[in-house]
Amino acid sequence: MATSIITTDDLREFKIELLNDIKKILFKQSGTGLKKYLKSSEVMDLLSISAGTLQNFRMNGTIPHTKMGNINFYEADEIQKIMIENRVQIKLSEDL
Repeated sequence: MATSIITTDDLREFKIELLNDIKKILFKQSGTGLKKYLKSSEVMDLLSISAGTLQNFRMNGTIPHTKMGNINFYEADEIQKIMIENRVQIKLSEDL
């Protein structure tokens, strides 16, 4: 019976291949990586906001939504777009 020696480089290469395979599987299952529509609880978790804040965002038109029955749905792409549009960049003065 032949034995083979496994080196740390072999293990590292195996780990990288395994992680890449897992990423491919997860990406195929989720499509674009995010669900197309999110429920209120998912948006609150994603943005780390309360139910009241989310309601205020709906009422003042900050976050568009679709209501079906008693459930509000939000487009994931729309949430990302809003986050990008409202990004705050701080310019440091040259004196610092």
